[in-house]
Parts: sequence; C-alpha cells; structure tokens
Amino acid sequence: MKEISKIAANIQASTTLTVDALFKQMKADGIDVIGFGAGEPDFDTPENIKEAAYKAIKTGQTKYTPASGMPELRRAVAFRLLEDFGTGYEPEQIVVASGAKHNVYVTLQTLVNIGDEVILPAPYWVTYEETIKMVGGIPVIIPTTEADSFKITEKQLEAAITDKTKLFIINNPSNPTGMLYNERELRALADVCARHDLYIMSDEIYYNLVYDGKKFTSIAELGEDIKERTVIINGVSKTYAMTGWRIGYSASNLKLAKVMGNYLSHSTSSPSTISQLAAVEALRGPQESVKSMRVEFEKRRDYICERINAMEGLSCRKPDGAFYIMLNIEKQIGRVLGGKQITNSDEFSLALLESGKVATVSCTGFGCDNFVRLTYASSMESIIKGLDRIEEFIN
Repeated sequence: MKEISKIAANIQASTTLTVDALFKQMKADGIDVIGFGAGEPDFDTPENIKEAAYKAIKTGQTKYTPASGMPELRRAVAFRLLEDFGTGYEPEQIVVASGAKHNVYVTLQTLVNIGDEVILPAPYWVTYEETIKMVGGIPVIIPTTEADSFKITEKQLEAAITDKTKLFIINNPSNPTGMLYNERELRALADVCARHDLYIMSDEIYYNLVYDGKKFTSIAELGEDIKERTVIINGVSKTYAMTGWRIGYSASNLKLAKVMGNYLSHSTSSPSTISQLAAVEALRGPQESVKSMRVEFEKRRDYICERINAMEGLSCRKPDGAFYIMLNIEKQIGRVLGGKQITNSDEFSLALLESGKVATVSCTGFGCDNFVRLTYASSMESIIKGLDRIEEFIN
C-alpha cells in the first residue's frame, strides 16, 4: 500500500491526554492513584448553564446552526469581550468552534502557508508545536528560563524574526507555567510584531484565573493596529468548568473570521447546538461561580507552592494565573527513584506514577526538561494526598 501523509505520520500524541488516559485506566482498574495531569477543573458546570442545555433539548433546539456558530452565541461572545476588556467586536468577527483547541487549529490553517515560520515561546502547550507542523508551518522556539519567570523579551522576539516569519503565538496566562505578561511587557512584544507586520495569536483561555489581585490585559486592548493583526482564542471550558461541552471561540478582523467560517463549513461545521445555547447562558448569565472558582484555585495554589518549596530537592515558582505548577526536579536528576535511574523528566514522571501512584505531566513535551507539570484543578483532599506521596517518593 502507498504511504500515508508524511505530515500526519510525524504528529506526536498529546502528552497531557496520554497521561490522563493512563491515569483514568489505572483508576478504572481499582488502583488508588492521584491525578495531577490533565488541565480540567474539578468543579461541576454551574446549574444555570445545565438548565439552559435541558431547555434547549426540551424545546427542540437541536438543529444545525451556521458554521461559525449561532448568532445568539456570537453576540454573547462579543458582549463578554466588551464587558471584560472593553474591546469591541462585531458578532461577525467571532468564530465558534469545537473547543479552543479547534480554534487554534482553524486559525493556523487560515494564516499559515507551507514553509511559514511561527514563533513560539517555550515552555508551551504541547498542541501549539504539533498544530504548526500539521498545517505545514515551521515552529521557531524561543526558550525561556525559570529565573526570567518563563517570559520572553522583545529583544528575544526580534532576534527570532526572519523574512519567513508569519505569526507570533502567546498564551497569557500560560499553560504550563502560569506566568502572566503585564501591559508593559505585552506592549513591547506587540510593537515588535507591528514593526515586522506579523500576525499574533493570543490564547487567553485562562484570563479569568489570575491571582493576587493582578490585572489581566488582553493584547488586543493595546490599539487598533494590534487588534487588527491579532486573533484572540478563548472559550468556556476553564472559566465555567465546561471542558466536555466543547465550545471555543476566536475574535479577529472580519476578513480572517470569514475565511475561518468557510474552512469550518467544509470540515466540521458547527459545534453542538445544545452546547452553544449552554455557552450563551455561561457568557451572559451570573458570573458568581467564576469568582468562587478563582478564590478556591488561589487557595490551592498557595498551599501547593508552600508544600513543594518546603520539600528538600524540589522547588517551584508561584504562578500568576491558570492552574498549573512547574515542579523543578533538577536536583532529582541522577538519583534512583522507584527503582529507576532518573535521567530526565519523562523518567521521573513515569517512576512517580508507577511507584508513587501520582500522575503528572513531563515537560519535555512542553519544550523544556527538568520540570514536570502539576495541576491544582483538583480537590484539596487530593492535592494533600498527592503531595504526601510525592514527598514520600523523593525521600
């Protein structure tokens, strides 16, 4: 038989979903394992949102919608962006897809030609690099360090640009680091992009999860030129505990939005109508649950950072947002743990899962080694139990 697509064959499985699948299989097998792997809030979807879905089913709102999403939802997204950022978009500039990950893919398909370079700061969400390759683009990785709070500077961005550069990707707050770019830092990066006529894809899926009273700034707020060249990626999964509902959205200039809609019309078409109506309620309805989840996440973050930094041979920086911890395991490299010689973070994560019964995500898939990612999107009871096991494991 003839060979399959070279592009498809070179795509790597998602490390986060692989770990989560293994964790869930172990749980199904009756093994007492603690999950610090997948980035999925442990909270239930708020009742008013579920009621909106029930109502949609009962009233027969179960038909196809336009490929870019139903008008009510696109208006609700525009409302929420204006309410939260003061950034005005017309509903026609909003494109709804089957999760923010889908919006990332459609954005890259819309912007990137084969051979175009896409600048990606590391550590990065594993899907970015693979999706760039899926559309025939070339990832240009800019490494960062823990000492620099895992953030790039305008000088680093400038140095990475060539005549083939098309797009700069920023995730703010970040998965996996939890770092947050402030307005001054964003403006410096945006100015570089404007000078070199680059597009910006700004993934802001965690914008509601920012702690210590810090202010989130959307890069699209920084002026009309920046807004015109920026595609905002967002969705309802993290903010409203709606991961399984699969509703994401993008906001961009009208030309890009139309092309994205055309792309969707010939690929997946629209997401579930029921999920879209639930998302309308999420975006327009009461926002108290958002605040209460953020308060709880901040408590968990404070606890997990204090515990980790008290453990000999482990450390972490306190993240500004999202719900992840970058666990620094550099001092564990070279040790024998769980009967295994630890030479990298992959081996640390595997040994911790097999011997310590704790699931984490190795950060090699995020573009850096000597770190593993922990999520605190888990109950405090599980966090305490999991940290006890990690401490026992390294001792």
